[in-house]
Amino acid sequence: MKLFLSLILLVITADQLTKKLAVTLLRDSAQTFTIIPNLFSLTYAENKGVAFGVEFAPPAVLLLLTGLITATVVFYVIRSKNRSPLFLLSFGLIVGGGIGNMIDRVSIGHVIDFIYFDLYHGNIFGTWVSLWPIFNVADSAITTGACMLILFYNRVFPDATAREQNNAG
Repeated sequence: MKLFLSLILLVITADQLTKKLAVTLLRDSAQTFTIIPNLFSLTYAENKGVAFGVEFAPPAVLLLLTGLITATVVFYVIRSKNRSPLFLLSFGLIVGGGIGNMIDRVSIGHVIDFIYFDLYHGNIFGTWVSLWPIFNVADSAITTGACMLILFYNRVFPDATAREQNNAG
């Protein structure tokens, strides 16, 4: 459980620190810092939506949903007897990222994004597209935690996997 809580605090701290740097170095000076030309840069953006900037609900509803999901995950982890490092690491990343973005929504009304991979932008069938959104440390933590749950499902949830095999056989 110490791993879970420590990781949440680490993700929140890293997320909020990097966002403060983004505000100071990128927004206030209206600059983009190119790290790898035509591929990777630091670019300030404000996101009122969720992943990929999709705005499917008003900000108050997004805040409520984020809070409910985060509280549900924390409750699940606390109630679970699973204390494997992969389980705690996956959910710690997800919760830390969720809280990091929630802090932005509560304090400034939107999420600060600043990491940009320019994988492709241009016209596809006459429609302008940018294939990768600008994101932040919290988004990275949430995505990494979710991918770990998918990729290492059998190791994160070994009891569930054994029950499924017994029911199938």
